[in-house]
Amino acid sequence: MRRTSIVKAIGTLMLIALLGACATTGDEMAAAPDQPLYLANNIHTQVRGDEAKASFSNWTDPGVGHVIAPVNTPVAIESWRRGFIIRDKDSGRRIFFEYDSRRMPMSVDEYLEKITTATPIPLSAFSAKDRKGIADGKAYIGMSRDGVRIALGYPAPHETPSLDSDTWIYWKNRWDKKAVEFGPDGTVRKIVE
Repeated sequence: MRRTSIVKAIGTLMLIALLGACATTGDEMAAAPDQPLYLANNIHTQVRGDEAKASFSNWTDPGVGHVIAPVNTPVAIESWRRGFIIRDKDSGRRIFFEYDSRRMPMSVDEYLEKITTATPIPLSAFSAKDRKGIADGKAYIGMSRDGVRIALGYPAPHETPSLDSDTWIYWKNRWDKKAVEFGPDGTVRKIVE
């Protein structure tokens, strides 16, 4: 009977250690806790109650509850079974970010490198038109490629495989798309909704 108790005690300790490791592993994915991390573009979310959701499809107008997490927001990245969580370090709000790796030509870590940065983006370097679009979370005629990327977010790679493309496709919501067309000068010439 004593041997059974010892085996149970060892098993219990191993289970506790394993659960403790699982609870801390992957809490923050993209950067070490002491390294700053900021959004490299706006993240368009849909808020219902206390939950905010976003998607790799980059909904730019998800409907009721549309809230933008602005570029340069200090964040931490946490693991989630259906993608990852972006946690606003200032407010504590969590954005549950859906990421379908079957439809994306890159890993979650590669994607996170595109939508986060270790240093804030100097918005004063952008034109007045770009700054307006970034603040509004919209694309306007005359905006630069970088201005659109920051305003609307990184275009969904399964719809826009290259940022060199003359047309970037964004999802407005789960059902509707919009196209942002760039002219030879690299600025927006047409928006098709």
